[in-house]
Amino acid sequence: MSPVKITARDAATGPVLEIFGALDYDNATELLELIPAITLRPGQLLILDPGGMEFCDSSGLSAAHNHAHAAQANFALASVPTHTLRIVGLDQIFPICPDSDTLLPS
Repeated sequence: MSPVKITARDAATGPVLEIFGALDYDNATELLELIPAITLRPGQLLILDPGGMEFCDSSGLSAAHNHAHAAQANFALASVPTHTLRIVGLDQIFPICPDSDTLLPS
């Protein structure tokens, strides 16, 4: 599996984190260290875009969700690969959009 790579960008609704490679318990450290450094205001939207991920478990996803919740912000996933949705059941837990741009205002 490829090591995890995370890129961050700001959008009008809040931060977007794009995740590439494999995110699991052994290599979630980068995401777990990045999340507390993200400043969120109430009502903002934190988007995780795992479209480039090869593998995913819940290690970093729940931390991002909890961080948004604590800041009274919203959390959503975008571009989630279909196999990840089925295996992990993310669509039963988090809001899912086809891509991160769908979540952004026009």
